[in-house]
Amino acid sequence: MKKKFDVRQNYRQTLADIGYVNFREASQADYERIGFMSGLEVHQQLKTGQKLFCRCPAGKYQKDDEYDAEVIRHMRPTLSELGEYDGTALMEFKTRKEIVYRIKNETTCTYEVDDTPPFALNREALEIAIGISLLKKLNIVGEVHITRKQYLDGSIPTGFQRTAIIGVEGEIELPYKKIRLIQLSIEEDSCREVSDIGHRRIYKTDRLGMPLIETVTYPDMVNPQEVADACQFIRFLNRSTGKVLTGMGAARQDVNVSCRGGTRVEIKGVSRIRQIPLLTHNESFRQWALLNVRSLLHKTVKKPELWKMQSRRLDPEYLEFKPRFARQIKENNWQIYAVGLPGFIGILSHFTQPGKVFADEISERLKVIACLERPNMDHDENLKPLLGESNWSVVKKLLNARADYALLVFWGPEDDMKTALETIEERCKWAFDGVPNETRKSMPDGTTIFERVLPGADRMYPDTDSAPIPLKDEYIDELRKRIPAVSIDAYKQMQKWRIPDDTFEYILKKDLFPTLQKLISEMDEEPVFAGTLLGHKLKHIEGQYPASKDFHYGLIIMLVKKIRKMKLDMAIIDEMLPVLYQHPKMDFDSLLISIKYKPWSEKQILEDIPFLETKYCAIRKSKRPGARTDWVMGHLRTKALGNVSLKQLRKKVGENGCE
Repeated sequence: MKKKFDVRQNYRQTLADIGYVNFREASQADYERIGFMSGLEVHQQLKTGQKLFCRCPAGKYQKDDEYDAEVIRHMRPTLSELGEYDGTALMEFKTRKEIVYRIKNETTCTYEVDDTPPFALNREALEIAIGISLLKKLNIVGEVHITRKQYLDGSIPTGFQRTAIIGVEGEIELPYKKIRLIQLSIEEDSCREVSDIGHRRIYKTDRLGMPLIETVTYPDMVNPQEVADACQFIRFLNRSTGKVLTGMGAARQDVNVSCRGGTRVEIKGVSRIRQIPLLTHNESFRQWALLNVRSLLHKTVKKPELWKMQSRRLDPEYLEFKPRFARQIKENNWQIYAVGLPGFIGILSHFTQPGKVFADEISERLKVIACLERPNMDHDENLKPLLGESNWSVVKKLLNARADYALLVFWGPEDDMKTALETIEERCKWAFDGVPNETRKSMPDGTTIFERVLPGADRMYPDTDSAPIPLKDEYIDELRKRIPAVSIDAYKQMQKWRIPDDTFEYILKKDLFPTLQKLISEMDEEPVFAGTLLGHKLKHIEGQYPASKDFHYGLIIMLVKKIRKMKLDMAIIDEMLPVLYQHPKMDFDSLLISIKYKPWSEKQILEDIPFLETKYCAIRKSKRPGARTDWVMGHLRTKALGNVSLKQLRKKVGENGCE
């Protein structure tokens, strides 16, 4: 009988074997121990009126249920000139996916299904891409050559993306090191995925073809925080031009991660920079764990090249599933297969990521390649099994399994069983090699799941429909004059002042750093106040009110000086600045009148507190902690604004009363 072992103890032991360190406790020494290495591919949509190779409008989005027609396509791989199939194409073919494109007439044309030749490259987009390349100290190419890059997951209906390299071999300068850049390219954006369930994947085409730039770094980052810092600065440089789109989905990054002895794994479509440190930490240790799996397997399996799994179809009547799964299997007429994995005892419960084990590596591929929705399998090392112990005894006998076997059972439609068996065996054979090349999808908890096989290196070829575009030196020099003067010194200084990072882009884009410097260095204003005044409050005002041709940023300096001279509390600037922005010729006294300011002494303001507290206690409608203080402060604010510190006044309202 198969020797019983403690699954929890096995999981803990594998954690110890690889020397796993929690993300919050990890040090640079830990990343050096495992040979952490990472690079970035940062994508940013450009702010243009039209798409890159057609004249459809860019940046107009449709709702999920808003479309005029659907186009359905299927993947069929073809042999290359060398007589080979692309690995990604074969994987996508195995999935037997039906790809559905939901089309809105306003944002889509026949070019996007390759029924119309491409228009000339969008010149507005090209100029933006060149400007941002210059900002990143890239060498601009002498001639733009448009190529086709294979896209086989269905996100582009033609199966390829038109792309062109604009700049090569540049660098960005972080406060503590330089990061080398490989290139910046301009390319078409892909479709937006609506759903991916079973054999049906649905896309919207509104985003398809929008101009996009991709900045690619060398793998110079040696810890997770460096990856996030580099991404933040690249995105900051892009946005400092004011010529890129912002908001959800406008910027996305693919993060390439490896460890010593591992291989490049690409985490696709990370939308939030704050997710990067945890994702890269977990991926590097996932690879380190898979290398330990390889080591363990080579100790138990003497001839990996001869390794084969065993499988057998099962009669559902012989197994006792939990009622919900038993009913689901019967209603869908699913088939059930048992699989024996020689030499894999202890491997299925081997740690890979926080909350995940090697069995998840198999289950994720069953979902993607065989289209078996999870939960799609159970195994005899599962801490929360769907099958009881007696079932595993039956499976063991049917497979005639030895003591070193790991056992699993999976289920699904008959048509998917062959692909599922091939997928399980393929993933287990790759375990003997270590870390498979693949693309993975980021999850909110900082872990990743399998998305697809990494595309081959030879996925790009010339686009014969598009002529090369020469870039003359005079043209580049003219564009160079237009780029903003983004100073790394200014960036470092704002970090030193501890000004919020989300103000940097606006302050530098609007050339407000000299104003900021004057407020802090000459007028002795507190840095965080000065930074948020310009980067938050002024930005909000500019987004809410129409600009006056007479307004200039020097007026902010004058307003702050006058408030200080009059010895008013600085909180009054929140009311005065919007008025000044719309009416820049208004003098200071008129501004005070416009916001209905009246001078009151602190004593006069404090005298109102007992009356207001008594009134609140009589009419109170909320038992929320602090509700009384908020209500009293709301009634005092107009009288107090500019006369006393609102923060200090809140303290004096006190905690006594009817709450």
